[in-house]
Amino acid sequence: MAFFHSRAVRKRNQTMEFGEFTRAFDEHHLPLFRFAYRLTGSAADAEDIVQECFVSLLRADCGFDARRTPVRSYLFGAVRNQASKRLRSREDATAELEMPPDLRSPESQALRGELESLVSRAVLALPETQREVLILAHYEQMPLAEIADVVGIEVGAVKSRLQRARGALREMLAEYVESLP
Repeated sequence: MAFFHSRAVRKRNQTMEFGEFTRAFDEHHLPLFRFAYRLTGSAADAEDIVQECFVSLLRADCGFDARRTPVRSYLFGAVRNQASKRLRSREDATAELEMPPDLRSPESQALRGELESLVSRAVLALPETQREVLILAHYEQMPLAEIADVVGIEVGAVKSRLQRARGALREMLAEYVESLP
């Protein structure tokens, strides 16, 4: 931890002190991980992305300015950008999703696993612009104005993308819903 307290780091990067950094990490690392995981479908990629984003806060060339944007918005934007880079460079876009273990009854586990897998695949099948807005709105429960800030678009465009994403999911999942008893 002495690295974070070093004067050289604080001198080069005046944007964040150690206490601010640890508070930001404690407060935001889990939501950022969930966001990255839902964007990439990979826990390993999500961990790497979140780590890269927090490490970037300590770099001298960090683009974060607390006077211009809240740290939360900056970090979600950084995660979004890192996930986009990984998805573009990923060779096998059809890799199976890693699902967390479910310790319930075998029947409920099978049904829940099937539904989670289906929804995850449907979300990953959305165009990237719709997927990221949907994840921020529904899974991270971020306000539309903050989503607009993170993504760098107008609130009206966020609403439009969100509506298109919901419609596409409804269409993709309709067959499954109709097959339920």
